[in-house]
Amino acid sequence: MQFSRLGKTDLTVSSIGMGCVTFGREISEQASFQVLDHALERGITLFDTAEAYAAGESERVLGNWVSQRGVRDRIVLATKVSGTLTRERVIGSAEESLTRLQTDTIDLFQLHCWDASTPLEETVAALNELVTSGKVRWVGCSNWSAAQLGTALEMAGASGAARMESVQPPYNLVQREIEADLLPLCAAHDVGVISYSPLAAGFLTGKYRRGGDVPKGTRFDVIPGHQPIYFNDHGFGVLDRWGRVAKEAGQSMISLSLAWVLSRARVTSVLIGARNSGHIDQAFDAAALEVDEATLQRLTN
Repeated sequence: MQFSRLGKTDLTVSSIGMGCVTFGREISEQASFQVLDHALERGITLFDTAEAYAAGESERVLGNWVSQRGVRDRIVLATKVSGTLTRERVIGSAEESLTRLQTDTIDLFQLHCWDASTPLEETVAALNELVTSGKVRWVGCSNWSAAQLGTALEMAGASGAARMESVQPPYNLVQREIEADLLPLCAAHDVGVISYSPLAAGFLTGKYRRGGDVPKGTRFDVIPGHQPIYFNDHGFGVLDRWGRVAKEAGQSMISLSLAWVLSRARVTSVLIGARNSGHIDQAFDAAALEVDEATLQRLTN
């Protein structure tokens, strides 16, 4: 596994990051602790959560684990604020997250989604206030477009406020929109890219078929709102083509999907979700997989 500096920060993050969305929502605290222990043992340093994950339960579970294991100085702790991004909301959310995470400082505090109802100036100023107060070390955003990120970078540069040091977009063989403009923008401005959903919320595991039933307990069953993103002609077209490539390469669809994302040069860290320790191991196995360039190109083109 590789380790890289995130944006222009002093944070060093692992190329595989621990996405904490399943904790408290899909698996118990005890099971979450087992996953977290294994992630740390494998060398993962980035642990990413959000107040929106299970209504704060993910943060609470992660905070309990960090406190009980005494590992705060060994990890990069990242979380996110959702909804309306007014000054009051941003600062209040950070303080609530600090309490649930049982820490004095959040390493990376991110805006979960773009808020068109609040002036960006107000949000940027609030983030800068958090950094100045020491409650937050660095700030970033999630699910933003290149235009939105570019505007925020210009604003921070002009005002001297803390800038967005990272962006967290979905990135997989189906969702590749960021290649057109977001990735080049991040490369030009040295902004870190923390991608998520490398398996397209499980769509790329091969368990879904056109017109088929959604298996109970899967991500698309738990969160049916994900279905329109992937359950369409484009998504199933990618799935069909990719399934043929995987079969010819003698590899599983899961391994090749993970290997493809982990091979992308402009991505700083790839977040993986896990319900058990085996999900972590499969990501590391994929990272070690020697996939020939021709196969990667067939997946990419």
